[in-house]
This record gives sequence, structure tokens and C-alpha cells, in this order.
Amino acid sequence: MAILHVTDQSFTTEIKEGLVLADFWAPWCGPCKMIAPMLEEIDSEMGDQVRIIKLNVDENPETTRAFGVMSIPTLILFKDGEAVDQMVGFQPKSVLTELISKHA
Repeated sequence: MAILHVTDQSFTTEIKEGLVLADFWAPWCGPCKMIAPMLEEIDSEMGDQVRIIKLNVDENPETTRAFGVMSIPTLILFKDGEAVDQMVGFQPKSVLTELISKHA
């Protein structure tokens, strides 16, 4: 399953069911660019356990504000619409997969 880019309008619908990792990012953010290939790898390796979505914070201020995102990248893990875990800043792939696995 491919990583889906979402908006303020589609965000709530996309996190409603199952395990969803939301990446709050921006194109100008260096650490966001570093984490993107890892998210692609995680998507191909763990796609049956988790869906990954990306929200551009510059283009979608409502959702960004609603979840109190102050620094990017911020990764929030949702389970059936509820936030269950969160990470801020660049993290190694192993930390991300561990975060997902403990909620899968």
C-alpha cells in the first residue's frame, strides 16, 4: 500500500480505522526529508500492519493545530481514530518499527 498524502478535510476519515502512522512534515524540513525513505521502507515491510499517511503542516494548519504539533517531523500513531503514541524529530528506523509493533 502506498503512502497517502492527506489534507485537513480527509485526515479524520483516514485515521478512523486500524493502525495509522501520521507524518506531520513540510517540504523545507531537512529531518522530514531524511525520514521519508524510512517511511517508504516501513510501508513496504509492514504495510499489512499499519497505514502511513503524510500531512503537510504548511498546507493544513487546522489538523496541525488540533494535535498540538509544534516541531516537525512529528509522527503520531493512531489506533481506530485515537492517538496512542507520538514521536518528535528524526528517529532511527528501528525505533519507528518498534513503536508500530507494540501497538499492532
